[in-house]
Amino acid sequence: MSHSYLHNPVHVVFSTKERRKLISNESRSHLWAYLAGVCKKQKIFVHEIGGMEDHLHVLIQIPLTLAYSDAMQEIKSSSSRWMGRNFSWQRGFGIFGVSASNVDAVMRYIRTQEVHHRKMTFEQEFIALLKKHGVHYDPRYVFG
Repeated sequence: MSHSYLHNPVHVVFSTKERRKLISNESRSHLWAYLAGVCKKQKIFVHEIGGMEDHLHVLIQIPLTLAYSDAMQEIKSSSSRWMGRNFSWQRGFGIFGVSASNVDAVMRYIRTQEVHHRKMTFEQEFIALLKKHGVHYDPRYVFG
């Protein structure tokens, strides 16, 4: 085969440092737009961006030429600088593969974060994602 092909939508989740509520309703749309620009610059295709005051969800496709860790470093460091001096993201993140048949469902899930979080905290949500995707974890170290 002379070409390389990839279809790798991933659902990425990360929180603000110490899960502080730093992303106001007013700043969200601006932050989401900024993040989309950072992704575009890295040739990352964005399906959806959303989240709450203390965490972020993105559904993206990272190109073959870019390591996940490098993509996340750029996304998080650029947006942290853009948000200002008193803002920072938690060090870690979760990346969960999404099949083509589930892309629309994950996009809806990201768009409806406010409704979802009336029933579940970020911590409960993240643990549920780890379990759903079969990720082994030590509860003592998930949230640092």
